[in-house]
Amino acid sequence: MKSLLSQHHFLADPANQLQVLHESIELGVPPFEEKLKLANAYPLRAKQVEILQINVGKMCNQTCKHCHVDAGPDRHEIMTKETMAYCLQAVEKYHIPIVDITGGAPEMNPHFRWLVESAAALGAHIMVRCNLTIILANKKYHDLPEFYRKHQVEVIASLPFYSADRTDKQRGQGVFTQSIKALQMLNAVGYGQPESGLILNLVYNPAGAFLPASQAELQATYQQVLWEEYRIRFNQLFVITNMPISRYLEYLLATGNYENYMLKLVQSFNPSAIHGLMCRNTLSVSWEGYLYDCDFNQMLDLPIRSQAGHHISQFSPELLNQREIVIHQHCYGCTAGAGSSCGGQIVKS
Repeated sequence: MKSLLSQHHFLADPANQLQVLHESIELGVPPFEEKLKLANAYPLRAKQVEILQINVGKMCNQTCKHCHVDAGPDRHEIMTKETMAYCLQAVEKYHIPIVDITGGAPEMNPHFRWLVESAAALGAHIMVRCNLTIILANKKYHDLPEFYRKHQVEVIASLPFYSADRTDKQRGQGVFTQSIKALQMLNAVGYGQPESGLILNLVYNPAGAFLPASQAELQATYQQVLWEEYRIRFNQLFVITNMPISRYLEYLLATGNYENYMLKLVQSFNPSAIHGLMCRNTLSVSWEGYLYDCDFNQMLDLPIRSQAGHHISQFSPELLNQREIVIHQHCYGCTAGAGSSCGGQIVKS
């Protein structure tokens, strides 16, 4: 499977994705700002930047069907060490407590380990979003569990389901088996083990055109199955709703599910999720260093609306705090049901 960009697919252009999303209004999906107004939450405003989420590139060893980044082995966009240094300057100068490193497969960036080591030296809490199979993809990655342990990295690992058929259908043949081996390697160095302090969280994304089930119920099932069948432990399961952008949007359109999915999102709008939206305390940095309200806006090329500069080298929390957040129709994905963020379900049951 190739990325949309390599296929020269019309959805590889963010402008075309935004046009499709805008046309959802004609299908009966009201503009997202109308829902915010009814909830007395418009304009949606950011709070203090607590998490700097750094997308270090779109290169990945997998080409997953639902990927909102359109990442894959055929993508070569990679963050430079210079841009990483600007990110670290912002973390140090303004005491940003959390650095969230993502991709693609972030480990494939040649400066990834330098970034982790440098952020750790600043005392930041580091999170890495790992697809698991990268650990086994090449011998040079086999020591990643030990590297993560050394720097007390919180590992957030993708595992679409606790069975091989559902996981492989979404991520590729053999991915589940490799993921299980990688999880066992992480467990072996202490990740997910009681009182180790080494946090291992898993991520669930629905495989079809539906919203995720209860996070608490899914977590209990994951923990039971993974322990009984593979002796794997982990800390939490993050349930994340699929955003109707990029490859998942292509899937919705190709299968005739787009209209129903968008209507399902708007019908499931939950105003209680607004206060916990990740765009309110997170700032997303692209591989080129440009700033966005969230990772999804980044992929749709919707930069921040702020008097501050749009590049990490111009980072100014005084101007970024309380900025008006850029919204579009895809934002329904984060406010549907129990809400969805990079930290899983927003509204806890």
